[in-house]
Amino acid sequence: MSDREDHYPTRLTTPRAALPRNEPIVHARNQYRWDGPLDEVALSRYERDGFLWFNGFFSRDITEPFFEELRQMARNEDLMDSEQIIQDPHSGAIRSVFGMHELSARFDRLTRDPRILGMVRQLLGSEVYIHQSRINDKFGFQGSGFDWHSDFETWHAEDGMPRMRAVSASLMLTENNEFNGPLMLIPGSHRLFVPCVGETPAMNWKESLKAQKIGVPDRQALARLAEHGGIQAPKGPAGSLLLFECNTLHASNENMSPWPRSNLFFVYNSVDNLLEEPFAAPMRRPEFLAARENTAALTMHDAFPELAGQGVAPLQ
Repeated sequence: MSDREDHYPTRLTTPRAALPRNEPIVHARNQYRWDGPLDEVALSRYERDGFLWFNGFFSRDITEPFFEELRQMARNEDLMDSEQIIQDPHSGAIRSVFGMHELSARFDRLTRDPRILGMVRQLLGSEVYIHQSRINDKFGFQGSGFDWHSDFETWHAEDGMPRMRAVSASLMLTENNEFNGPLMLIPGSHRLFVPCVGETPAMNWKESLKAQKIGVPDRQALARLAEHGGIQAPKGPAGSLLLFECNTLHASNENMSPWPRSNLFFVYNSVDNLLEEPFAAPMRRPEFLAARENTAALTMHDAFPELAGQGVAPLQ
C-alpha cells in the first residue's frame, strides 16, 4: 500500500459512518461536449435514483442467440475448466461466464451499440471501455441469490478503481419477474459510500464470485438507506435494459420459481478513471474481472443494423 489519498476507505477493522459522495453523478454536466440521447428528465432521474430502466429495449431477435452461445461454451472443456466460469454448486451447469466481450463477438458488438454507448458516454462525460463483463444464469428452483453490496466498493478495494465514474448495464435475456430473483436496488444509495468491515483475504475473488461475504454493508446502514429510499426491483420482458450507477446498492434473492433468470452484464468505466493498485486488497484480481490491459476507448458502430434509426426506448 502507498501513501496516496483514499477518498473511500473500506475493509476496515471497526465500523465507520457512511461517507458523502464527493464527485458528480452525471459527469456530462461538467463536460458540455458530451451530448447524448438522454433528456433532462432521464438525467435527473438517474441523479436521484442511481439507475434507469428501459422496458423492452431490444427484441428477442437480439437476445435469443446468446443462449446458443452459452450452450456452445458449456461444450468447451478448456473454458469450463477455466477460472472465468462459475458453475452452479447444485447442478454443475454454468452460472456465470466472465470476460464475455472477449469470448463472444456478438457480445462485443452489443457493448458498442450506439444507443447504449451514447447514453453511457453522456452519463460519464468521457470515452469509455469495458471494465468487466459476464453472463449470469439463475436456474429455476435453484438459482442462488447475492447479498447487498456496492460494486464500486469491491472495484475500489480489490481493483483500485479510484472514483465513482462507471456505469453497469444489465440486459435481460429472460423475463425478470417478482418470482425468479430479480435485481433489487436501493434508490438514492449511490449518494453515500458505506465503508465495510473485514480485511480482504488473499484471492478473495475465488469465493466472492460465488457468495459475497467481504464487502457487505452492515444491516443498520442498509436499513437506514432502505427506509429513506425504499427498494425497487425493475421487472420486464426479455430485452429490457437496466443502467445503474456503480455505487448503487443492490442484491438479489434466490430463484424459487420454475422460470430461469438470465442476464448479460457489462460495466463501462471512464477512460479517465483507469485502475490503480488495490486500495484494500493484497493483490490485483485477474484481467477478466478488472481490465487493465484492454482499456482502449470503445468505438461506436451499428452493432445490429436492423435497429438502425431507432431511438432510445421510453423509460418505464
